[in-house]
Amino acid sequence: MNRINLITLGVKDMSRSLRFYKEGLGFQTAVSEESPAIVFFNNAGTKLALYPLDALAKDINEQEPPQKTGFSGITLAYNTKSEEEVNQVIEQAKQAGATIVKAPERVFWGGYSGYFSDPDGYVWEVAYGESWEFDQNEMLVIK
Repeated sequence: MNRINLITLGVKDMSRSLRFYKEGLGFQTAVSEESPAIVFFNNAGTKLALYPLDALAKDINEQEPPQKTGFSGITLAYNTKSEEEVNQVIEQAKQAGATIVKAPERVFWGGYSGYFSDPDGYVWEVAYGESWEFDQNEMLVIK
């Protein structure tokens, strides 16, 4: 087992989250209804899905659904090809209604990054590394 096919975010308001990712950030999906039961975005590589938080928690454990509280210790990342793209994506997220958690800046590992959180509090890093390479699917190559 050496791949991730799907990352699903449990969301409190499907319409709000769909607008944030589709209209605000430009994620692609065939979904046209305002509040679908589930959304799959057509990304290069790993797929991103949105699913109602309560339903996701019950799917994990119907008798004692887990509760979402505080920072989960997980971040999502969008890796860019320039520092300017980091700034553009952070600004796009802000315009879409994201909370900027950390403004873009030079970081300890030599790159440039910032963080934002989506309407449900999921934290995204937007980062650039000078030595990074991308494959034909726009996926980061880590050597």
